[in-house]
Amino acid sequence: MSNAQAQLQVDWQRALHAFAQYLEVERNLSGHTVSAYVHDVFAFAIWVGDLPFNVTATIIRKYLAQLVDRKLSKRSIARQMSALRSFYRFLRTVEGAKIAAVESVRSPRLEKRLPSFLYVDEMLELLNAPDLSQPLGIRDRAILEFLYASGVRVAECVALDVSDLRVESGLVSVIGKGNRERIVLFGTDAKNAMRNYLQLSRPKLLRKEERALFLNHRGTRLSDRSVRRIVDRYVQQVALSKNVTPHTFRHTFATHLLEGGADLRVVQELLGHQSLSSTQIYTHTAKEHLMRVYELSHPRA
Repeated sequence: MSNAQAQLQVDWQRALHAFAQYLEVERNLSGHTVSAYVHDVFAFAIWVGDLPFNVTATIIRKYLAQLVDRKLSKRSIARQMSALRSFYRFLRTVEGAKIAAVESVRSPRLEKRLPSFLYVDEMLELLNAPDLSQPLGIRDRAILEFLYASGVRVAECVALDVSDLRVESGLVSVIGKGNRERIVLFGTDAKNAMRNYLQLSRPKLLRKEERALFLNHRGTRLSDRSVRRIVDRYVQQVALSKNVTPHTFRHTFATHLLEGGADLRVVQELLGHQSLSSTQIYTHTAKEHLMRVYELSHPRA
C-alpha cells in the first residue's frame, strides 16, 4: 500500500470513528441506526477513493447516478443520501470543514407508503391463535396482546424489564427512539394475558435470575428477531393473506384508535412520535376505512 493510500484510509477511519461517536453521544441515535449510517458512508468512501474533504457536488451526483444504475430502490438511495448529508453536516459543524457539497444534491422523491394494518376480526383471530395450555403459548399471547394494546415498537417491547411494568395500573415505562422515555397504556385483555404470563409461564421459562420481561425457551431475553418469528408462525397458522410483521401491530393500534375517535395528538403521544406529521399518515388509513363503511352502509352511496 502506498503512503497516499495509507493516509486516505487513516483519514476516512478517523472521520467515521468521530462521526459514529457524534451520532451515538450527541444525537442519541440507537446502535442500529449508527451502524447503518456508518455503513452507508463507508460504501461511499470505498467508491470515491479520495479524501472526505475533497468531495464536490459533482462527485456526489456521479455516486447517486451509479446507485440508480445498480437498480437500487428510491428508498435505499434516499437513505444513503441521508447518511451522507449527516456525515458532511457533522464535518462542517463539528470538525470545522468548509464543505457544502451534499446540500445542493437532491434525493429521489419518495411516495408516502400507507401503513398496512389489520381489521378487528383479523387481529382477534391472530390474538386467539396461541395454545394457552403451553408456557410458550401463554407467553406468545401476552406478547401479541401487549403489542396491539400498547402500540410499542418491537425493539421497545423486547427491551422491557419486569420492573418497567405495572400490571394492575396497565402502565409501562418504555425507552423509545433517541433514548426518550414515555409511559404507555395497555388495557384489560392485555393485563389478563400479562398476569397469566407472569404467574404461569415466565416462572417455567426462567433458568436463573433475569430482569427481562419476555423470555425465550432458554430463560434469557427474547430478541426482536424471535418476536418476528412468533408473529410469522401465527400469521401462517390462521392463514392471513396479508404481510404481517410486529410493526403491523403498531400500525393497527394507531389506526383503530383513530377510527374510534381518538384525538391525533393523543395518538402521537402514545406512539412516541416527536412530529405530528409522522402520526398523520394514519389518518389516511382511517379515512379509507370510513369510506368503505359508507359505501357498504349508505343506500345512496
